[in-house]
Amino acid sequence: MMAIDTLSSDELCAAIAELDRCSYNHDQWLESLMGTLVCALPPDERDIDDNPHRKCRLGQWYYSEAKQPLALSNRPGFAELGTAHERMHCYAADMLRSTAAGERVTIQQYQRFIAALKNMRLEIAALRQVMEDALQAVDPLTGVPGRFGLLSRLREQQALVERCAQSCCVAMMDLDHFKAVNDAFGHAAGDHVLKACTHHMARGLRPYDQLFRYGGEEFVVVMPETTIEEGLAIIDRLRGELAGVPQDIGSDEPVHVTASFGVTRLEPGVLVETSIARADEALYAAKAAGRNRALVWDPAMDGHQPASSRSA
Repeated sequence: MMAIDTLSSDELCAAIAELDRCSYNHDQWLESLMGTLVCALPPDERDIDDNPHRKCRLGQWYYSEAKQPLALSNRPGFAELGTAHERMHCYAADMLRSTAAGERVTIQQYQRFIAALKNMRLEIAALRQVMEDALQAVDPLTGVPGRFGLLSRLREQQALVERCAQSCCVAMMDLDHFKAVNDAFGHAAGDHVLKACTHHMARGLRPYDQLFRYGGEEFVVVMPETTIEEGLAIIDRLRGELAGVPQDIGSDEPVHVTASFGVTRLEPGVLVETSIARADEALYAAKAAGRNRALVWDPAMDGHQPASSRSA
C-alpha cells in the first residue's frame, strides 16, 4: 500500500486545492438544497437520480483515478470519506423526494441528514490535515520528503521485517563532486542540479519505492519487498542512467553529474538508525573506491569513516 508521504509537494498542493474547491462547491450545493426544501421548489434531477454522490464535484474527484493520486485513495480514512459522502447524498435525496411528493420532511429525516453532513465534513477536515502535515514534511527545494518522513517510513518497514512479512532495502545516495558544481557555477545552478537529479531518480523508481532528502546532496531510497540483489540492481540502473543525463545549468556546455550509493537491508532486531549508518558506511566505501558506483554494506565496513566526514 502506498503511503500518503509518497506524494510530491506539487501533488499534495494540487490535492489540497481540489479538496478545498470541492468543499466550497458542496457549501454552494447545500445552500441550494435548503432553498429547494424550504420553498418547496422542484428538485435538481441530479440530486434524486441514482448515485447522486457521484455527480457532484466531490464525487467526480473522489471516484476519478485520473484526478486523485493512488497514494491518497489507499490512505486509511479515504474510504470512510466516500461512505459519509454517499450517505449524506442519500439522505438529501430522501428529503427531496418527500417534498416533491407534497410531504413534509420529518425531524428524523432532517437529523439523519445533518448527522451525515457533519460526519462528511469531519472526514474532509481529517484528510486535509493529513495532507497539510505531509506537505510540511516535504523538502521545499526538491519536493521529496525529508528526514522526518524517512524515519517514519523506515519504522513502518522495520515492523514488517520483524514479522517476516517482507524484505526491504535501503540505499544512501550522494552526488559526486557536488561542491565543485556550486563553486564553479553558483548555488542557483547547484539547486537546479539537485532538483533535476531528484526528479530523475523519482521517475526511475517503482511506484512503491520512495526517495527522501537526507541533507545537502544526500538522499535515501527505501525499496520495500526487495532483496539485496534486487535493490543493488535497481540502484545500479539508476546510477548509470543519471550519469548519462546532461544537466543544463545555463552555461556553454551542460554538465554531467554522477552519484555514489551504499546499499543495505533492514534486518530483524537492528535499529533503523543502524541500518542508515550501514548504508552510509557502504556509501563512504563507494566514494573511496572511485565514486560513481554502488556498494553493498558488509560487516568488514563496520566502523569505517562516516559519510558525514568525507569530502564531496
